[in-house]
Amino acid sequence: MHKEVLNDAKQKMTKSEESLQRELGQIRAGRANASLLDRITVDYYGAQTPLNQIAGISIPEARILMITPFDKTALENIEKALMASDIGISPTNDGSVIRLVIPQLTEERRKELAKEVSKYGENAKVAIRNIRRDALDELKKLEKSKDITEDELHTLEKDVQNITDGSTKNIDNIVAQKEEELLEV
Repeated sequence: MHKEVLNDAKQKMTKSEESLQRELGQIRAGRANASLLDRITVDYYGAQTPLNQIAGISIPEARILMITPFDKTALENIEKALMASDIGISPTNDGSVIRLVIPQLTEERRKELAKEVSKYGENAKVAIRNIRRDALDELKKLEKSKDITEDELHTLEKDVQNITDGSTKNIDNIVAQKEEELLEV
């Protein structure tokens, strides 16, 4: 029973870390990154279809995303979807592929984005602490119902704290990597 509580907490914390990485992947860092297009959907024969399902996305140069539709008839709709999206980059269409040139970030914008990354990191840490609190509450319930002893409770509380510390460290590393990427010119 108590192992389930620890495993559950660990899984939830890992999901929080993965969620943070997805969120940070959508922050433009002045270099091409295919995850920038993850949320883009295209009207493809009447259905909203994720862009990566109807086109190949490649990075021929550090600051260029190249979108090659599997079906050339979708080119116009892909271009419309990109213009309507919130990525803020105008697509260039040469009749067979679409190119997105990622603009260089200003120093001020880089610092703003680095602050935003820190906020995302703090939110992830809050989520981790909430998961820890829930796990500790669950363990205390087990101790109250005499499923575990007081000594076991203390040992398990330390285990929960170790899992939390590891997850917090991972979040710090994820945030530090993204900030470094943003501040690198």
